[in-house]
Amino acid sequence: MSHKDFLRKVSATISELGRTEPKEIILVHHDDADGISSAAVTKTALEREGYRVKTFCLEKVYPEVIERIHEAEGEVIFYCDIGSSHADLISECNMSRNLAVILDHHDPKPATDPKVYDLNLEHYGFRGETDFSGATCCYLFAKAMNERNIDLSYLALVGSREIPGDPAGLNKVVLDEAVKNGIVHVEGKKVEIVKLGISIDKLFSNLQILGSVGYYNGGPELGIQACLQGTTDNVKRKIDDWEERRKEANKSLLGRLYRERLKETDHIQWFDAGDAYAGMGTKVIGTFCSFLAFQKRLIKTNKYIFGFTKMSPEVPSYGRLKADYLKVSVRVPEEMKKLIDAGKMPSAVDLLLRASEGFGIADGHAYAANCVLPTDMKHALIENAEKTIRETK
Repeated sequence: MSHKDFLRKVSATISELGRTEPKEIILVHHDDADGISSAAVTKTALEREGYRVKTFCLEKVYPEVIERIHEAEGEVIFYCDIGSSHADLISECNMSRNLAVILDHHDPKPATDPKVYDLNLEHYGFRGETDFSGATCCYLFAKAMNERNIDLSYLALVGSREIPGDPAGLNKVVLDEAVKNGIVHVEGKKVEIVKLGISIDKLFSNLQILGSVGYYNGGPELGIQACLQGTTDNVKRKIDDWEERRKEANKSLLGRLYRERLKETDHIQWFDAGDAYAGMGTKVIGTFCSFLAFQKRLIKTNKYIFGFTKMSPEVPSYGRLKADYLKVSVRVPEEMKKLIDAGKMPSAVDLLLRASEGFGIADGHAYAANCVLPTDMKHALIENAEKTIRETK
């Protein structure tokens, strides 16, 4: 499989979209910077073709939410930076009633419904951990739809900042294209978005705050606006306020962990944040775990990091969920990455998928993954994860 195979599948998807003629397209997207950038790219490209688009920011693929989204018939639903890991569930809920298009970079599961088009580039020989982001996948779809959408290339670069290191693979191709066409200007390590007068890194960090800390207060919608029109003074004030809240929560939690230390099993170190992030989206726990992975005075560098936090039962623009959930984020300290690459330890996403089978909703990548689970299944998840690791070793 190759980039050409991907473009052929994209062409077939665009043709199917043209035959469907929906009144309105539902665009489901993730709540981090990559997810918001992905939504901004896709929404703009679709609106330029004359479609009405309604965005819906979702932290996790909750089965009951997906069921409701797909219960109608004749709809068009786009999933941006979310969905591939649950293409089987989406297929099951869809039952060929609607056209569903997935533009994502998380580890995929096979779609079983012919009306579910999963355009994740992992199906075409690229790696979502290194070669492309969700926003890059969305941008390549947008560019295939209409060449004029090359002006959105900067948003692929914003989403790709979640991938550590210098741009590689398709992300590097998009960067070179954006420079050539005057969309961004590069000076040393700084990449500035010409039309917005802001750097890629700064917009990325702003979106991380808007989408996660501001998830329950309209942050994702403000993020899409900032992607396309720039960051207004009002939005800057919200970013400053929300970032201060997150810093205070992080500081308080870090102090508690230094006092109490993380709990440990043979291969896992874990903590429960409880209500530390009340009122914020749960993406903040993953960011905190990523920070912890480098705190060698606090963590063991040869054990997975599990961080649990309570989830609000409310989903914006949806309503109350039927059950109460926890979220766990898993991160991998640097020295463990080589063991995962060598197959000596399970990847973070494989570990969670196997440990939560039957009760959890897991997805992610080799070094960073997360799972939503019922509140009473925390210890079962840890026990199952330990068993999975021993079986792998």
